[in-house]
Amino acid sequence: MATYAIGDIQGCYRDFCALLEKIAFDPAHDKLWLVGDLVNRGADSLAVLRRVKSLVEAGAATMVLGNHDLHLLMVAAGAVKPHKSDTLQAILAAPDRDELLGWLRQQPLLHVGGNAVMVHAGLLPSWSVARAQVLAREAETVLRGEKFQEFCGAMYGNKPGRWRDDLQGYDRLRVIVNAMTRMRVCTPDGKMEFTHKGKVEDTPAGFMPWFEVPDRKSRATTIICGHWSALDLRVTDNFIALDTGCLWGGSLTSVRLEDRRVFQVVCGLSPK
Repeated sequence: MATYAIGDIQGCYRDFCALLEKIAFDPAHDKLWLVGDLVNRGADSLAVLRRVKSLVEAGAATMVLGNHDLHLLMVAAGAVKPHKSDTLQAILAAPDRDELLGWLRQQPLLHVGGNAVMVHAGLLPSWSVARAQVLAREAETVLRGEKFQEFCGAMYGNKPGRWRDDLQGYDRLRVIVNAMTRMRVCTPDGKMEFTHKGKVEDTPAGFMPWFEVPDRKSRATTIICGHWSALDLRVTDNFIALDTGCLWGGSLTSVRLEDRRVFQVVCGLSPK
């Protein structure tokens, strides 16, 4: 039995299937950890969503929500308009649309297994893993519950830009969701900046990659994430970054957690 963490798929179904073949994935014995952004921008988000749903329901996979997965839910709820670059229409028009979207709403923002934590983007420096688990559950409860539609109208936005324990209501939930699904860089005291998508060396003055903040409270646990394709693959003792730009013709990457062996397929070499 092995556990394979896989980076952002973003609708690239053929590449996902090719990677599963390369790792000789056996759903009867192996497990997948999927870092979110299953859908959007690639050519076959519907097939990815259906395949992952079947694997999760069979107990062979665990996923966390990424910003593109949440964007799909917001578009489907009528809270935001689709972007010109979105490739979500097949899901929205599918006969099993409601089943797929209902299932997606039930997925977590954070997953903890052993001494590893999976989250799409990151954790703020002041959050321990235990604290992050509690905060993730707060947001997940609303995403899954009767106030989902109301939250859809309040989720988007960059403010507040930092965490405070006394935050309440949708301001509180927005910071949780933004950190876990959108953050790349922050100040040492946890102020987030959302425009930077480039290389680490081009990080705006005063900010740093969230995982490089000295003495962040989650540093004793291995964090597994995606979201930042310009960061590329990074594997250290306590950090695994897996977004290697499959959508942009890079690679789709998996790391076997038991021994940190890396598996990759080159993307974009054949028609999607």
